[in-house]
Amino acid sequence: MQLKSRLALCAAVLCGAISCAQAHNIWLLPSSTVLSKAEWITVDAAVSNDMFFFNHVPLALDNLTVTAPDGSAVQPENAWRGKLRSVFDLNLTQTGTYRLAVVNSGLFASYKDKATGQPRRWRGTPEMFAAQVPTDALELRVTQSAGRVETFVTVGKPSAIKPTGQGLELVPVTHPNDLAQGEKATFVLQVDGKPAAGLGVAIALGGTRYRDKIDEIKTTTDAAGQFSVTWPAAGMYWIDADTKDDKTSLPQVKERRLFYVGTFEVLP
Repeated sequence: MQLKSRLALCAAVLCGAISCAQAHNIWLLPSSTVLSKAEWITVDAAVSNDMFFFNHVPLALDNLTVTAPDGSAVQPENAWRGKLRSVFDLNLTQTGTYRLAVVNSGLFASYKDKATGQPRRWRGTPEMFAAQVPTDALELRVTQSAGRVETFVTVGKPSAIKPTGQGLELVPVTHPNDLAQGEKATFVLQVDGKPAAGLGVAIALGGTRYRDKIDEIKTTTDAAGQFSVTWPAAGMYWIDADTKDDKTSLPQVKERRLFYVGTFEVLP
């Protein structure tokens, strides 16, 4: 499992401007994940070559959702998209855990135009497919992709995180804002609300730009979709998993690719 090769297609779907041949890391990075009282935070979002370092393109925030502890939606403020990163602020007023997620899904198609024989590429939703992709397209290949990029922030006392039951997602056993160096944390990965057994998971500490080796931690989910990690050091960690199945939205699509990326802060 190569840290920089896992998400080539996923990055293309997320930012809409990256070739599928490229490979980069996708992430959300909050200024703080544990707050003692109501405060503002700032969140960076990017697609990068090095973990948590701005050196490629911004992550699109079109499908950003912020869920408050009571389940209500929180609107980001001061959203801005630059050349290398996107940024937004959040005013966190409730006690409990907030879930910040960019959730994307869509189709990617490649085919040849019947009249000219020229290759074509298309991205869009299942609803757009019939209207925009010719029914007589030659050598049609369609892939469905669904991904979640997320992080968690807690104000005061941590609260429960309700799974969505959609796509590939992480369900905490250990609370994601209660992580400490040298301690073991346990999580469950699910696909559409069911355990994702035998799924490879990659875990990496940020600051890869300043290390000769990525020092990636690799593990695999058990029959219940569960995996554990003992944190070797304090810092911001990136967790990545992906899989594929045949549970697609259209009969023309034979494969669905799913991925999950999470940012977790481990304290000393």
